[in-house]
Amino acid sequence: MNLYHCQIDLLHEAKALAFASAVEQWMEYLKGRSAITNWRLLRRKLNLANDSCRDFLLEIEFTDMSQLDQAFRILGEHDEEVARLYANVSALIAKAEFGLFRPFPDPERAERMALI
Repeated sequence: MNLYHCQIDLLHEAKALAFASAVEQWMEYLKGRSAITNWRLLRRKLNLANDSCRDFLLEIEFTDMSQLDQAFRILGEHDEEVARLYANVSALIAKAEFGLFRPFPDPERAERMALI
C-alpha cells in the first residue's frame, strides 16, 4: 500500500462543504475506475496544529505504483467528465502540498534485513 498525502488550504471564499462534496465525487470516480483503493478527507480540529499544517488532509491509498500511475493517466485523459470533476476540486484550493508514503519497514526491506 502506498499513501498519497495532500495537505490543503482552501481559497478564502471557498466553502468547506462544497470542497468536501467535490473531493468525494472526484475520489469516488477514481475509485470506480479502480485507480485508487481508498481515500479519506480530514479537517484540522480545534486549530491544534503548527503553522506548517494545512486545514485539510486528503489521504489517497494505492495498492502499488502502477495504480498510482493509472490515476495520473486518467487525469491526463481528454475527457469532459474528468476535467469537470478535477476542476471542481482544484478551483477551491489556495495551497496544496503533497507527499507519497509507504509502510515501513516494507516487506522487501524486512526480508533484506532478515538476511543480514
